Amino acid sequence: MYILAEALRRVELDTVYGLVGIPVTEAAYAMQKVGVRYVGFRFEQQAGMAAATHGYLTRKPGVLLTVSSLGFMNGLTATANATVNCYPMIQISGATDPSMVDMKMGTYEELDQLNTARPLVKLALRCTHAKDIPSAVARAYRAAVSGRPGGVYIDMTTPALAEVMDAAEAEKLFYDPVDIYSPVASNTDAVKRAADIIAAARRPAILLGKGAAYARLEDRVKKLVENYNIPYLPMSMAKGLMPDAGPLSALSCRSTIMKEADVVIVTGARLNWMLSFGRGKWNPDVKFVQLDVEPQEIDVNVPIAAPVVGDMALSLDALLAELKTRSMNTDPQWITMLQNETKDKKAKFTARLNEAAGVMPMNHWSALSVIKPVLEAHPDVILVNEGANTLDDTRDTIDMTLPRHRIDCATWAIMGMGMGSCVGAAIATGKKVVAIEGDSAFGFSGMDFATICRFRLPVTVVVFNNGGIYNNIGVNPSTDPAIEHDPAPTTLDLHARYDKMGEMFGVPGYYVTTPDELAKTLQQAIDSCAPAIINVQLAADAGKESGHIGYLNPAPLINFTV
Repeated sequence: MYILAEALRRVELDTVYGLVGIPVTEAAYAMQKVGVRYVGFRFEQQAGMAAATHGYLTRKPGVLLTVSSLGFMNGLTATANATVNCYPMIQISGATDPSMVDMKMGTYEELDQLNTARPLVKLALRCTHAKDIPSAVARAYRAAVSGRPGGVYIDMTTPALAEVMDAAEAEKLFYDPVDIYSPVASNTDAVKRAADIIAAARRPAILLGKGAAYARLEDRVKKLVENYNIPYLPMSMAKGLMPDAGPLSALSCRSTIMKEADVVIVTGARLNWMLSFGRGKWNPDVKFVQLDVEPQEIDVNVPIAAPVVGDMALSLDALLAELKTRSMNTDPQWITMLQNETKDKKAKFTARLNEAAGVMPMNHWSALSVIKPVLEAHPDVILVNEGANTLDDTRDTIDMTLPRHRIDCATWAIMGMGMGSCVGAAIATGKKVVAIEGDSAFGFSGMDFATICRFRLPVTVVVFNNGGIYNNIGVNPSTDPAIEHDPAPTTLDLHARYDKMGEMFGVPGYYVTTPDELAKTLQQAIDSCAPAIINVQLAADAGKESGHIGYLNPAPLINFTV
């Protein structure tokens, strides 16, 4: 157990998130003994979400510690999510003696965890002996951060944890990994090809993904945008990489960019479902220049005219150098057109918020109309956001000005990352965090508000309660007397008092029903630098099915009230 704790400390993985039990309880104590911070959760999935968020914000693997079997499985959901979203993370799970598992002897929590994890992670390793542990930790670190970041799994068997070694012999096992992250430069010809295409563009645009935020590209992107007058469109977690309200921001012009741009520089983003797979709504003649660290991402869904594969910071350095030798051919009306569209849409959006501010009971826009000025006055607060309508409307409303200050459900659009991400963000950065949660989304992770309180983290949780997965107006269509009075599938608890969770855990809890109450309470909670929870009462009919992505639902032959 000491060898595991010491292996983590020596590669400077100084924080572990988890939930202990057989066989890893004493391992967590050993971590504390050697100076590694252990953050204990109520649910392994949330500990994993914290570890993943920690990895995203620090570029060092976040570490998750779990027990075996279902504890391992609970954590694996977060590790799989980390792999999909390219967050560096290491899951270490206690495991039964593999020789007994392989023989299916019916031993304690018997499960072949190693092979269960393999399809969902970048690398899966098993430590059968204590001597395996230092190498496994170092290799896991390297795998998690190298190339496209992601999740790594270490099967920490009970025999390895329990083995006793001579201290001098154990010391010989430790080593300092050399160049644990080795950036690889892109091909010179690829960079020149990309520069030629960009320089020839009449209507260029830059598409920024969270990979660009993870790679710390803000200074280089700023040069590309400002030196060559190229508008930029950030994806959700890339908001703030360049200011959302900047003069060249095309955040309000997504459809126009897709329809009209002739060259798009895709930087750390994927042309996936969120971008219509690069087809359909896009200009059929658009040329994509794609900067990515992963070669397998190139030509996914559409051919890429200029792939630039390699470390994105090095790629942008090379591209900026090449562009200095070329003249741009941008249509002078392109920027003017986008800026006029932005001005018009912002005026309409402001009018919408102003109108919503007087709506009672509140809807999402009513609440966001007063949250917006509070959060935008505190740009260094990290915003965690999940839900359906709550996610979509908050993303559209709150302008971000700093990179890596918005954390959400990302590529899989999953619910249940909220409280874990709050903990990971607060601990990794030391900054204040505000979570804006739909009531349904909060239900997935809400019990780990206890973890926020136990560690006295500067986190304010805002729950938008409209009493349902989308709203509280769903109608049970059954006429069967046995079930016709059951709640509809999307119905939750309109009058639930989530604020009382503050009382449960000894921190302030607030129940607000008006925009003025919400604005005052949110400001007070942020200023306190302590845990707080705010229950925002919304109208039963606030929200629509699936928020802004209802088109993904199969069309039913029967019309249901949802």
